[in-house]
Order: sequence, then structure tokens, then C-alpha cells
Amino acid sequence: MPERINRAEDYPEGKFANRTMARTVVFQVLYQEELNAGSLEHLSESYIAQELPRHDPLVRFAKKLLQSTLEHRKETDEQLAALSRNWTLARMSPTDRSILRLAVSELLYTDTPRSVAINEAVELAKKFGTKDSPAFVNGILDRVKCSASSAE
Repeated sequence: MPERINRAEDYPEGKFANRTMARTVVFQVLYQEELNAGSLEHLSESYIAQELPRHDPLVRFAKKLLQSTLEHRKETDEQLAALSRNWTLARMSPTDRSILRLAVSELLYTDTPRSVAINEAVELAKKFGTKDSPAFVNGILDRVKCSASSAE
């Protein structure tokens, strides 16, 4: 098996750190697809298994997040386009776009608490994005949250 990309010290510690690991791996798969279209079908299964070894519940969680993100991509992109003031999806960095797609999918199509989904996305932006990414991601996700709340 190839060497893991992410090291144990790359992840936070605590009660929910394992789900953070899963989100990180899903983000990395989505980002890889952004840069290399078509890589998803060849690499996602093996990459998830490689990065989350011997963690069957985490593998299932990661696959569920990835599937949800891919399944709802059209709706997610429409939501992002409608709520991203002065930004088109094409203008966003691949990193921010991948984080936002994952987070919006988690916000709208899973039972993850909204505050958790937003916080996790902001943490991904801090780790992988630019210095402006956390505020950008947080601002857009706050609009998504408000939009979803008003629709209920």
C-alpha cells in the first residue's frame, strides 16, 4: 500500500477529530478532481482507504460525504453562485470552491449540525487556503445557512 499523505499530527485531537480526518480526505479528493478532471473515479476509493486505514466507520462517513457532495453538486453550485456576491464559481480558487462544495452539501443534505459544518469548513480553509480563505468561506456559508433557515 502506498505511503499515507496525511500524518497523525496533521489532525486535531479530541472527541470528533476522526470526522475532521474524514472531511480532510474528502476535501483532498474533491480538490484533486478540480485539478485533474476524471481522477475521481480512479482514485477516490483507494485514497479514502489509504488515508483512513482500519477505520470502517470513518470510511463509510467519508464515502457518504463524497457521494452527497457529488450527487448534489448542481444544486450546491447554484446555491453558491446565487449567494456569492461579486464572485463566480470560476473566479474562486479551486481550494475554496472544493471546501465550499463539501460544506454546503454537508449543511443542506446531511444531519450534521450547521455550526459544526461551518466550523469544519473554516478550519479546512485555514489549513489549506490563503490568508483570506477562512473569512471568505465563513461569509458564504453564513449566507447559505441564513438562506436555508428562511426556506424552512
